[in-house]
Amino acid sequence: MIGKFELTISDILQRDIFKTAKVIAGNEGLDKLVRWTHILETNKFDSLINGGELILTTGAGLKLDSSTELTYFRNLINRNAAGICVEIGTHVTHISNEVIQLANQYQFPIIVFDRFVKFVDITQDLHSLIINQHHQMLSQLNELSTKFNELSLLPNGILKILQELNTYLKEETLYITDEARSYYYPPETKYIEEKVRSHLSDFDFHPAKENFISLDEGKFAVVAVKGLGQIWGYLCLQVGQNVLKDFLFSVMDRAALSIAQITLRNRTIEERKQNIEDKVVRNLLHGKDYDADELHTIVPLSANNFHYRLILMQNNRPEINAEEEDWNEIKLQRSVMFRSLFKKHGFYPAVSVSKSDTAIIASFRVKGESEQGIAKFSPIVQAIMDMCVKNIFDGSTCILGISKINKDISALATSYQEAKKVLFLQKANIKSSIFYENIGVYRLLFDHRGEHLKSYINDLLTPLIKYDQETKSELLRTLEVYLNCRGSKKEAAEQLFIVRQTLYHRLRKIGELLGKDFMEPSNRLALEMAIKAYYILDAIGNS
Repeated sequence: MIGKFELTISDILQRDIFKTAKVIAGNEGLDKLVRWTHILETNKFDSLINGGELILTTGAGLKLDSSTELTYFRNLINRNAAGICVEIGTHVTHISNEVIQLANQYQFPIIVFDRFVKFVDITQDLHSLIINQHHQMLSQLNELSTKFNELSLLPNGILKILQELNTYLKEETLYITDEARSYYYPPETKYIEEKVRSHLSDFDFHPAKENFISLDEGKFAVVAVKGLGQIWGYLCLQVGQNVLKDFLFSVMDRAALSIAQITLRNRTIEERKQNIEDKVVRNLLHGKDYDADELHTIVPLSANNFHYRLILMQNNRPEINAEEEDWNEIKLQRSVMFRSLFKKHGFYPAVSVSKSDTAIIASFRVKGESEQGIAKFSPIVQAIMDMCVKNIFDGSTCILGISKINKDISALATSYQEAKKVLFLQKANIKSSIFYENIGVYRLLFDHRGEHLKSYINDLLTPLIKYDQETKSELLRTLEVYLNCRGSKKEAAEQLFIVRQTLYHRLRKIGELLGKDFMEPSNRLALEMAIKAYYILDAIGNS
């Protein structure tokens, strides 16, 4: 149970030494907290008052019954003194009505003794009480810290810490993280989780002061859970009317520290797993040896109906030159994001993130032929393109290459080459498809780009290429568009942004250079292949 760790003026009035005291003003401020007592016999006290002190004075040298009286009390109020005790008789005969009105207005208690009292007895009594309460508070905080640390070592430690907070403070408790995962206790608190999360999204958190958010359901104290120089989430606790703020935030700080330790430990484990996964995936991509036991932990190999595609991502914009520590955090965050996305769509992903690319082995269980198609991956592709997490990942700047479906994980190096070919075609603006099975004849051209392919191109296209170079014309481009338009002169002219007479002239010249039968089916097919091969070799040369 929470002890009584804060002393109010009402508490002080119950002490034996205050039995003869009378409150003559500021009755509505009797719940003010008293942090210390201070004997004050001077009106120059700006550097002596920190706030929260109960002032004791006989009025000696202060002239409290003079015109300076009101200024003195107003200064005490402005310095946030808790209240004042005045000995009436020796140096002060009365407190004026103006002062009483001022004290009532600002709820500033004025306590008077109409007989002689020893201020040293008051300070000794109250200071002993305050110190004892402080000692009890530290003792309970230490007990709670020990308890939180013990709970942090147990499974589901974050929820157990929230349960302990709820048991001790009797208030609803939540932990909101940036990863869209939340913890709350008791279970019926779930309904308020979205409201708290929404409020925190625009919350201006101040590390150096006590933070609160206000909802229709009540007021919540907020403490950041921090580690490695960043905020991982927010611990939120509903607060009642008579909250002991200092003690409350001290308890929450200790709980937040234990949650941070859990998070750091989990992230260390996650980083270790990710490094193993990254190494295995990269070895598979490059056809290197790998640890079979490690592979078994990241890729489902036991079932015969498991297949996979390889998704390869590259950024069209250069990566930010982040510090190694920052890059490790970005790498882990991306891995978590991609793994979560693929799992959500029923895949078993293995992820490798590097500064040059991201490779994802997306394994899935096949129940029928219909589940092997492209449609299964389309929602994921769209989700990746829509992803945007500041300083972590922007899907709109990425291009994707996806291999065909494979079953033998040892053939992943082949899938890697397939995905790379798709990326190459996109970067060269030759083909926009992201799936390997959709790149058509380019699959053959990639596999035969040696001297035979060069000879084939030269045999068919040299007259056009040479003519274009000598006359700075566009016969090759004209032929490409004309073939793509299936011989439609109207459509070809529109795509080339030329009039038909110009197109007719170019086609006559092409016929002179290649032969008038260049549109015969077999010749047309050969020319289409040669043009595609020419652009591939040209792109390879430029790259």
